Amino acid sequence: MSEQPDHYFSAQPASAAERRRAVVELGGREVEVDVASGVFSPGGVDKGTRVLLREVPAPPASGDLLDLGCGWGPIALTMALASPGATVWAVDVNERALDLLRSTAARLGLGNVRAVRAEDVPDDVRFAAIWSNPPIRVGKAVLHDLLRTWLPRLAPEADAWLVVQKNLGSDSLARWIEAELGRGVERAASSRGFRVLRVG
Repeated sequence: MSEQPDHYFSAQPASAAERRRAVVELGGREVEVDVASGVFSPGGVDKGTRVLLREVPAPPASGDLLDLGCGWGPIALTMALASPGATVWAVDVNERALDLLRSTAARLGLGNVRAVRAEDVPDDVRFAAIWSNPPIRVGKAVLHDLLRTWLPRLAPEADAWLVVQKNLGSDSLARWIEAELGRGVERAASSRGFRVLRVG
């Protein structure tokens, strides 16, 4: 029987890390980031995340911000660079991804990044914004559980911004959020096969 391949949502990727540094543009500036195999989009910033980062408004200057399913950290790093007075919680199940983000944040002097597993976020934290390229490929049940857990932790008047590929169910996900969670969903942008959803 062959070994199961790693997925970016594996908690402990079994493959060799093949860690390296890449130069990417985040928040209008070039930064050097740590990437590796066994995490989502190890070659750089993926198309969906680029669409999200181009379309979202500036993050709140203070408070707690969340990158849900952070990977090696392009969204969390962008939030942290834009809002040095905020605390950016970067949550992922993949320990390798969290380690990559921690080392990049330390090298960039971003002491406001907390790269942690979900259970390490204090229960009383409420988020001034959530930005996410959610892990659609984990399947609907797991994805819905994630959103049921985190979207209710938005502070009053705060928004979540999600990017979802159109052919992977962005419109049905928007309908599910409205029906199941009772939150308004606006299609804020559509680009390159992706929808950006604003959840209020």
